[in-house]
Amino acid sequence: MSLKGKRIGFGLTGSHCTYDAVFPEIEKLVQAGAEVVPVATATVQNTDTRFGKGMDWIQRIEDLTGNKVIDSIVKAEPLGPKFPLDCMVIAPLTGVSMSKFANAMNDSPVLMAAKATLRNLKPVVLGISTNDALGLNGVNLMRLMATKHIFFIPYGQDDPIKKPNSMVARMTLLSETVEAAMEGKQIQPVLIERYKDAE
Repeated sequence: MSLKGKRIGFGLTGSHCTYDAVFPEIEKLVQAGAEVVPVATATVQNTDTRFGKGMDWIQRIEDLTGNKVIDSIVKAEPLGPKFPLDCMVIAPLTGVSMSKFANAMNDSPVLMAAKATLRNLKPVVLGISTNDALGLNGVNLMRLMATKHIFFIPYGQDDPIKKPNSMVARMTLLSETVEAAMEGKQIQPVLIERYKDAE
């Protein structure tokens, strides 16, 4: 499926170490002709880490997409009734946001945008990055995997020796996952050996 002319929401949550893997994939969506609508949690906006300053990441995604970041729940709500998306991507999706999403809590602009998209029966694509996917958050991961209109960028353990519960999506499959999701399909295999990935 061509992404040209498609309106794709792109949500960032606070897995700061994953942004460098995500931004090239945002650029691919833009190059494919999609209109990318950026959305960010307060954690992304207000946290400075060794991976970069929050507002620098915000500026970067705005420059890349040509659109202002949706930075509040109030601004995200119209993505349901008034300005619908063809697809909503959340990448990276932290364990905290995954837990909230799986339990129908929408206390951030990103989760509100996802809820608004599901309301319209449109696909939501998730790219997880969490240290407890195989721990307490496992139940939330499986709940989302069993939910209609939710699709996953293939993921696997990123460091099974030092962090056995941690799983991260292979972000290079983002565009392919979005294309399949817009046709109602989950690309396979969804479970991969992430740590053997030769990206």
